[in-house]
Amino acid sequence: MADEPLVLGIETSCDETGVGIVRGTTLLADAIASSVDEHARFGGVVPEVASRAHLEAMVPTIERALAEAGVTARDLDGIAVTAGPGLAGALLVGVSAAKAYAYALGKPLYGVNHLASHICVDQLEHGPLPEPTMALLVSGGHSSLLLAPDITADVRPMGATIDDAAGEAFDKIARVLDLGFPGGPVIDRLAKEGDPEAIAFPRGLTGPRDPAYDFSFSGLKTAVARWIEAKRNAGEDVPVRDVAASFQEAVVDVLTRKAVRACKDEGVDHLMIGGGVAANSRLRAMAEERCERAGILLRVPRPKLCTDNGAMVAALGAEMVARNRPASDWELSADSSLPVTDPHVPGEHHPGHAHDRVHDHDHVHEVSKDNLYS
Repeated sequence: MADEPLVLGIETSCDETGVGIVRGTTLLADAIASSVDEHARFGGVVPEVASRAHLEAMVPTIERALAEAGVTARDLDGIAVTAGPGLAGALLVGVSAAKAYAYALGKPLYGVNHLASHICVDQLEHGPLPEPTMALLVSGGHSSLLLAPDITADVRPMGATIDDAAGEAFDKIARVLDLGFPGGPVIDRLAKEGDPEAIAFPRGLTGPRDPAYDFSFSGLKTAVARWIEAKRNAGEDVPVRDVAASFQEAVVDVLTRKAVRACKDEGVDHLMIGGGVAANSRLRAMAEERCERAGILLRVPRPKLCTDNGAMVAALGAEMVARNRPASDWELSADSSLPVTDPHVPGEHHPGHAHDRVHDHDHVHEVSKDNLYS
């Protein structure tokens, strides 16, 4: 094994088939096959459609990533895969593929956490993560504040959404405005032409007695929908750009306010923002303004690394190998509700357990002698 581990990562938690290859903290390949167009006519992700799309895209996407990286499958030092959280059927496709490749190649297998991967991907952009790191993760499935003293072993939830995630709220408001799916990019684009102060939409969970770090966007979504409905019932035109800007401002205001507060309360001078909504231009701008005023260093990966991708899984897998974390065993399965406190899923018999099977990796390499992968 080289000084810097070469790891392939597979991501299939939702509608993106992502395969990334990383050497240490250097990104070599980031191949993605998206099924978003297949879901657009339904106004959201359909799990069965996503699973079938992953099945069709898996092998071609892996081959494309290997070609892009200029390496062969036998060169790899490990295979990492998102084990959860996510859509159960979609996760199973990725986990099954990872197990097959790892077994055939005789390589260690690492089932990793989707949320922890979103944090670790920043290493590919800005170098090793400071310890601890405060992370704000925002996407269609989650809005979370996480403290990570050790991204491979110690991730602590500070706060999370209690209803709709931020990205989910964007999609629902876009649907009300007849803007299509997904809603985030189009609302971001229209908001640039609108007035963010035109409409005073509510900021959820920002009262003195509310949880300091939790998020709620359901009330905001309802308030915006009712405002639009009232305009239409009155026979008035809906100022779409102002609605988009005012809605977006309400979401971004709460996200950044709580993230900066968490950094101050915990004495952490770094804030990392990840997840699909981290591609939002207003979120990036407001976070930069507030972090600069608070003396906090902001780290946000480029937009392509914020959305679901295989590079983030490979990044966390490479960190697992570099820190000699225990690999998963062949019983690894998908866990749609895998808690963020489990950055990865080690095998039941790994170093530190009384019934440790030291020979696990030897067995993996033993089967590879038959050249199962060719």
